[in-house]
Amino acid sequence: MTTSNTFRLNGETRSLTESDPRESLLRWLKRQRQTGTKEGCADGDCGACTVALIEADGVGGSRYVAVNSCLLPVGVLPGREVLTVEALAEGETLHPVQQALVDGAGSQCGYCTPGFVMSLFVGLHEDALDDHAIAGNLCRCTGYGPIRQAARRLATDAPADPRFAALRAQPRSALPAADLQHFFSPATIDDALALKAEHPQSEWFAGGTDLGVHLSHGQSIAPVLIVLDRIGELQHLNIEDDRVRIGAGVPLSRLQSALQGLFPAIDDMLPWFAGLQVRNRATLGGNIGSASPIGDLLPVLLALDAVIHLHGPDGARDIEAADYFVAYRKTVRRPDELIVAVTLPRRADLRSGCAKVAKRQTDDISIVAAAFALGFDDRNRVSHARLAYGGVAAMPVRARKTEALLTGRTLDDETLAAAAAQLRTEFEPLSDHRAGSEYRRALSANLFLRFVAELQP
Repeated sequence: MTTSNTFRLNGETRSLTESDPRESLLRWLKRQRQTGTKEGCADGDCGACTVALIEADGVGGSRYVAVNSCLLPVGVLPGREVLTVEALAEGETLHPVQQALVDGAGSQCGYCTPGFVMSLFVGLHEDALDDHAIAGNLCRCTGYGPIRQAARRLATDAPADPRFAALRAQPRSALPAADLQHFFSPATIDDALALKAEHPQSEWFAGGTDLGVHLSHGQSIAPVLIVLDRIGELQHLNIEDDRVRIGAGVPLSRLQSALQGLFPAIDDMLPWFAGLQVRNRATLGGNIGSASPIGDLLPVLLALDAVIHLHGPDGARDIEAADYFVAYRKTVRRPDELIVAVTLPRRADLRSGCAKVAKRQTDDISIVAAAFALGFDDRNRVSHARLAYGGVAAMPVRARKTEALLTGRTLDDETLAAAAAQLRTEFEPLSDHRAGSEYRRALSANLFLRFVAELQP
């Protein structure tokens, strides 16, 4: 079944037949004179363009999801339902979220306010009104005090919102396949691979938080895009006693909640990976597929000995994360192969953790990201060592010399001094506008020393 080229906007059915599938929803809204949604950065960094998707919750109902409309191309919209800030008020009566910001003087110039409103609206209905609900929204003039106070009032005394509660309660099925002018959205892995064979020049499109930036800025990408966010097989997440298998299409926000407490390194990283709007669309497979040397989750996969599962026309194959990355944005995956899942082994004997250093605490590119996993024998000697880094080389890498140095030794002062010295020379990072090479070397050592210090009882 293929859906028609329409979607629902603020309760009305809108046609996309004459629309450019590569245009962002944000720009499309402006052309429709829906100007409440603002453009701040067109990169997904400021949240001024936040809208709410209404999606199937997987158990027959619906849920609201905050996303950046600047990163959401029109081609992914067929069959979807979207709410913008224009939908919230009823005539002269403000929505409770809008009223809370008015009452608390949470708006000055007002440019960022619609984005905050939509993030708080989703937080209200998804029972998630905390700082992370608005961490992907920037305000440049009001200051965050009044905005946070409005959020706390909404969380403490949640107002009734029967109109949108009823909309959220409506039954909703998974989206069928769609095709909007060479913007294909297949519903199965086999269909995706068939499309790739038919259009070898095409590119996979997962959550769009990377390619969406290129589209938003009018940069050239592949002439055909195969969107993966309707493939149910890529959404599976299976937690077993000895391992966890994560579908490549699982959004990072779901990963964060579903794996809470299982892998401390993941718990440490995901809250700071990006703002919630980005985590709601970004996927594990997309992060791997970009192969960025500063992809925040990639050091975690290296530290946890992940296995990456690929599927292509010649069948399936499994690649250890340690063997997956080969050069700058180069991997062993062939162009006609699709990342379908990742398996993480569960080991009760490991202590793991993660750290990210960036100029902006949330939703910024890392200066250095690091993930560590250590195991110990009955004499408290290191029996297993994984130290993985992003931002220090042309690809995510493990500090193999330091790992070898640590193995078989206790973490006494002498060992830690030797490990820190080794880490300061293990990599040859570049200097750029974010940080210098020597600073990155120092961070590589200091982040490990901090991890070890936090291990001590």
